[in-house]
Amino acid sequence: MNAALAQSHTSHDSHDGHGASASPAAITAMDAVDAMDDHASGSPAPMNHGAMDHGSMKMDSGSAAPADARDPHGYSNGYTLDTGPYARKDISALMMSDMHSFGSFLVDRLERVHTRDGNSIAYDTQGWIGDAYDKFYLKAEGDIERGRVGDSRTELLWSHAITPYWDSQLGLRVDVGSNRPGRNWLAFGVQGLAPYWFEVEATGYVGEQGRTALRLAAEYEVLLTQRWVLQPRVEANLYGKEDPDLGIGRGLSSAAYGMRLRYEFSRQLAPYVGIERNQRFGRTASYVRGAVGNAGETRLVAGLRILF
Repeated sequence: MNAALAQSHTSHDSHDGHGASASPAAITAMDAVDAMDDHASGSPAPMNHGAMDHGSMKMDSGSAAPADARDPHGYSNGYTLDTGPYARKDISALMMSDMHSFGSFLVDRLERVHTRDGNSIAYDTQGWIGDAYDKFYLKAEGDIERGRVGDSRTELLWSHAITPYWDSQLGLRVDVGSNRPGRNWLAFGVQGLAPYWFEVEATGYVGEQGRTALRLAAEYEVLLTQRWVLQPRVEANLYGKEDPDLGIGRGLSSAAYGMRLRYEFSRQLAPYVGIERNQRFGRTASYVRGAVGNAGETRLVAGLRILF
């Protein structure tokens, strides 16, 4: 045994001797160290709760507010949720934000249309009323030429939210116009906001005598400034059955694409100008040429966008 090891044993022996004559406080500290060692080794020692002085501990578990707490009604001028002239009669059924009913009416396009063959007026409006999950929509689109309604489409739809950005729609569509037979359709589809902020409509229709149709529309708003807004727009109409009375062929019948630049005096009122190309395809184009018309035409437009 070398000298260092012998000194170490001597030291431990002295600790043993010291432990025999140690004070109670020193013993308590050593017990605490031993308890920590036991805890570190994964075998916790039982805690003696009886030795604890719970009477000296302050257990602040009551509901009483501190003496210096701010009065929650200090700035309400005496009015609270259940007192005063604005108190609710039944505070047990508070209205959440998605339980209120709202309504809106948008004249998306009310414009003067100029083509090589003449001028006309076109409109595209929609209004709705309902809450965050269910709404009733009224949509109307058409054109007026020489004081007469040409082709018009009116839809009454029930809209139900299926995701935060998409609604399913179900209802009726009525097509009327001067010097043309009317058509009634059962309508169903979706409307919503696609990724990258594209507003999209896709609606299918089932009509009389086995007629079917599909209408697709999408538009996008480019904020050039806080008031100048460029709005590209595209729309396509497809039919599953030829309708000679209306000069409509099977398949892709027509498409319109263009853009409008508007200046928003406010969100409610915005004049605009734009250009749009309207093109007919396939059998539908043949019907138009047979009536000495143009299968495709470019339109210059100027109008107002109004939001109520």
